[in-house]
Amino acid sequence: MAQIDIFNGDADGICALTQLRNAEPLESTLITGVKRDIALVAKAEVHAGDRITVLDLSFDKNRDGVLMALQAGVDVFYVDHHFAGEIPESDRLTVIIDPDPNVCTSLLINGYLKGKYVEWAVTGAFGDNLKASAHTLAAPLGFSEKQLTLLENLGIYINYNGYGSSLEDLHFPPADLFALVRPFPTPFDFVEGAADAFAKLEAGYLGDMAAAAEVKPTRETEKTAVIILPNEAWARRVSGVYSNDLANGSPGRAHAVLTERADGTYLVSVRAPLDDKRGADELCRQFPTGGGRAAAAGINALPADQLDAFIEALAASYL
Repeated sequence: MAQIDIFNGDADGICALTQLRNAEPLESTLITGVKRDIALVAKAEVHAGDRITVLDLSFDKNRDGVLMALQAGVDVFYVDHHFAGEIPESDRLTVIIDPDPNVCTSLLINGYLKGKYVEWAVTGAFGDNLKASAHTLAAPLGFSEKQLTLLENLGIYINYNGYGSSLEDLHFPPADLFALVRPFPTPFDFVEGAADAFAKLEAGYLGDMAAAAEVKPTRETEKTAVIILPNEAWARRVSGVYSNDLANGSPGRAHAVLTERADGTYLVSVRAPLDDKRGADELCRQFPTGGGRAAAAGINALPADQLDAFIEALAASYL
């Protein structure tokens, strides 16, 4: 019998699995990738009696893979907060899915584990730009302002590391970053015990964010803003966290950060206004390769001839 852990390569996925494997230590096969690589369950080679854990990946995008695993006699434990669509009934399938825009997978795992590794849950929530949820969870823990800032920064840096069109764009492949994080029961232990890794993430994040800040918006109104970044590795790395930064800076406005791709399409990150966390997933699902959740969604490859239509649809979604 094999254990297979399948998870999103961003902060939420990594922090969720870190909690779970600290609570339930075991060796497993890891399947992950860049943040936008989400149809991962079908990649697992499974046999009857195996167990799969899936974290922070849309059930809707993995339904076929889950069905194949269940038919092969595999037990599946699935935890997520994205749009799920229809969920099959099976004695072999255990599901914890909540698409509430103030919830992420790290918070769901924290509930499942009854707060056993809550510091990692706070870090994952910060990484998913759920600042209010992170602060609420952290409030009873008595953290100093310095400690809370460290958890927020770490969550942002881990999340930032997951963005890119390929593993070559990233500072750490997500499986390698999880392997670095996993031994530490708290984020504070990680920052102290893996100082070189933390410093590499921090330096990369600060440099890429400075470059992004130099790019002027293509379209900017009171309700929406569109920023187009060039086809450069730094731009691919920063696209998601820069979207979060813009959303935090202007909580009443929706933001779309588009990154040019080598094939002429655009990688798109959309953030609904923090004051009105709705509609990002519906907007992105109007276009091929689009998906996500109500507060934050994206399009993997927006065709260039649909750019104007996307910009108009963004404006129409947030009047």
